[in-house]
Amino acid sequence: MIRHDFSRVDSKRRANLDYKKKQFAKPEFKQQDYEYRLNFYILPPTAEITLEQFETWAINRLKVLSELEACSFRNRTPEETAEYMTSILNKYLPLRSNSSRGQNLQEERKKDHYSHFILRLAFSATEDLRRRFSRLETMLFRLRFKDDDLRERREFVSSLKLEWEEVGEDEKREFGSELAAVSGARNEEEQEWFKVDWERVPELVEQRRVFLKRGKAYVMQREQMSLVVAEFTKRLDEALELTAKALPRLDEDDRLAPILAHLSQSFTAPDAAYSSSDAAIDGLSTPTADSIDAVSQHFPLCMQNLHMTLRANSHLKHFGRLQYTLFLKGIGLSLDDCIIFWRRSFKLMADDKFNKEYKYNIRHAYGDVGGDANRRGRGYTPYSCQKLLTEPLPGPGQSHGCPYRAFTQDNLVALLQRTGINDRDLLKTVREDVGKQRYHVACNRVFEHAHKREIKKVKDDGSWSAVDLDTIVHPNTYFKRSWLLKHLGEGNVGMVGGGEKMEE
Repeated sequence: MIRHDFSRVDSKRRANLDYKKKQFAKPEFKQQDYEYRLNFYILPPTAEITLEQFETWAINRLKVLSELEACSFRNRTPEETAEYMTSILNKYLPLRSNSSRGQNLQEERKKDHYSHFILRLAFSATEDLRRRFSRLETMLFRLRFKDDDLRERREFVSSLKLEWEEVGEDEKREFGSELAAVSGARNEEEQEWFKVDWERVPELVEQRRVFLKRGKAYVMQREQMSLVVAEFTKRLDEALELTAKALPRLDEDDRLAPILAHLSQSFTAPDAAYSSSDAAIDGLSTPTADSIDAVSQHFPLCMQNLHMTLRANSHLKHFGRLQYTLFLKGIGLSLDDCIIFWRRSFKLMADDKFNKEYKYNIRHAYGDVGGDANRRGRGYTPYSCQKLLTEPLPGPGQSHGCPYRAFTQDNLVALLQRTGINDRDLLKTVREDVGKQRYHVACNRVFEHAHKREIKKVKDDGSWSAVDLDTIVHPNTYFKRSWLLKHLGEGNVGMVGGGEKMEE
């Protein structure tokens, strides 16, 4: 893990210590070996990693947890979730068993180990974050436990040395009828049972899959997963509480604080770096000022709202113009065509006023003028969903931001209906999502409804994987995926992701 010096020695005195004495001191950090694929994350990481690894590994794990949460919100069954998550895990957080004999097993497990503790640090600050993190990590552990090699899983469980008391033959005979009622089997003497405190298996108690007596839960061997998962959750919750108490006492690290703050913000909606591949779509001619009205049917609601407001008022305020300009830039609209688009849209404005007050900002967004972020001529990158969801809400007369977050539920439904979404069940579910602040889930739900036939087709023929259809967290990804799905069979419409990142 990134090294911290927890000494309370004055910082000036500490800075003057001979680095050679530190260099040859007894090592406090060492490389760990990972015997099993599964991990209870008891011991924190002890070796050093780079800042790039620190951030990248955490973001990859956050992507996995966010997809798991989306599966839960969309009411996917455990089987559907397992199938959907296979390619997501293989891409972002692969973790193979020993029987696979892969050469990178230790590196995979190291990444898994470190990324867990990095997110644990980022999400320990509030009770809500701790609760969500624990729930999603438990879902991930259960998914891996069910998929693990049987022999390795048995060895891993044995290594935990959990305090399970085996039920003897006398108790089996004493409670034979009760145990039979739980298991549905006739001869309980052939069954193996364990006895634990009932608080350790709340899931089994709730589902009435155990026999309760004198504060103990009698659990069948085949319910082992519930016991292990409950123990995992219990230990993680306790560890998160300890981390929360320790956070204020940690020395500040200017390198880590911004990364951790960014990660915790990303729990609202995962961040997504804009990729130049989002602007290039095989089979789509380069957008022009004349074609924006036609392609706007593929825009996400945030951009459709800006487009309709612009068409109705022949004007947008500053933040709306910037958000929309960067989106149009992201779908491939050239600077010259963007200037033409805005000039035509501001049709009630004189040329002189437009050139003086608006044209420069468009050129600046494209990197044609200005310094700092524009020095390399790239300008600013299109806004992600995370940025739209974490920025201040728009004020009166402003139209930027995310409508799922900024609009009242009635106004949101009216806006969706204006775009052609009239399914009553869908609108009801969107209201529920918005009420629970699941804005990006609501947006994805609308996308899936609008493209349900096309999504079914690419799933059935196997032309797109789960990674191609993962949760949308960027407006430009929404546009590209929508266009590709609606134009299936017209040229090469395959993978959605990838490409070179553009720096902001």
